[in-house]
Amino acid sequence: MPELPEVETVKRVIGPQIQGLGIETVMVRRPEVAAYPGADEFCRRLSGQSISHMTRRGKFLLIWLHSQDRIILHLRMTGCLLLTPADFPEEKHTHIIFTLHDGRQLRFSDPRRFGRVWLIQKDEADTYSGMHKLGREPLEQTITAQYLCAGWGKRKKAIKECLLEQTVIAGIGNIYADEILFTAGIYPARPANSLGSAQWEQLASVIPERLAYFIEKNQITAEEYLETKGRDYRNTPFLQVYGHQGSPCPVCGEMLRRMIVGGRSSVYCPVCQKDGL
Repeated sequence: MPELPEVETVKRVIGPQIQGLGIETVMVRRPEVAAYPGADEFCRRLSGQSISHMTRRGKFLLIWLHSQDRIILHLRMTGCLLLTPADFPEEKHTHIIFTLHDGRQLRFSDPRRFGRVWLIQKDEADTYSGMHKLGREPLEQTITAQYLCAGWGKRKKAIKECLLEQTVIAGIGNIYADEILFTAGIYPARPANSLGSAQWEQLASVIPERLAYFIEKNQITAEEYLETKGRDYRNTPFLQVYGHQGSPCPVCGEMLRRMIVGGRSSVYCPVCQKDGL
């Protein structure tokens, strides 16, 4: 599932390539994927517009148009965005195709069909995508121990669940929550309201460091991205705990364990992340 580092990679690869290009036509094959304003209106409003630039907000991608309208895209679990030559073989579950003035196509595919796209007009409030509910960007300098404690310090919920909520920090999913908590030495099921000042300081330091680290490890060229159809996550070999249950801890050698926290799989080290206050 694409999380902040993967979505940032899409932005860095696709964004520079589509900047300044015009949109000739738009084809929506599954109407539900164009969540707002509806498939027909979505296509009509976009045809003839031109792209200014691309940004990211949490796990959302935003394609800004010169009209100041904006396309908001969420990949959800299996979504993928590719910029391809017109004759490039299509992915099986391609739901939206933007044909650009240079002859290339920007294609959105999604096998599980959970991904969504919205078109918000200039000066229109986005009350549709849910992006307005997001917390701060984790790479910003405003992520402090005081901010995290204010957001989660009174919560009885497990700290792992808090990291996944998006309302205090945007963009962290299951993979990087495990990596962050391992590096911070915090037990995933520990109630947030039991963390002390040292743990909040550690989280404020580790969250941006780990995400920046995995963004850097995920660097890929536009050619490599297209060749691997946007699914070659090069940072995967650098994951220390996620997906490694039963393997030795890279720090102490103890076997990594798996448990369920808030309905989500969590991998941790019972020595480095002790269960206790």
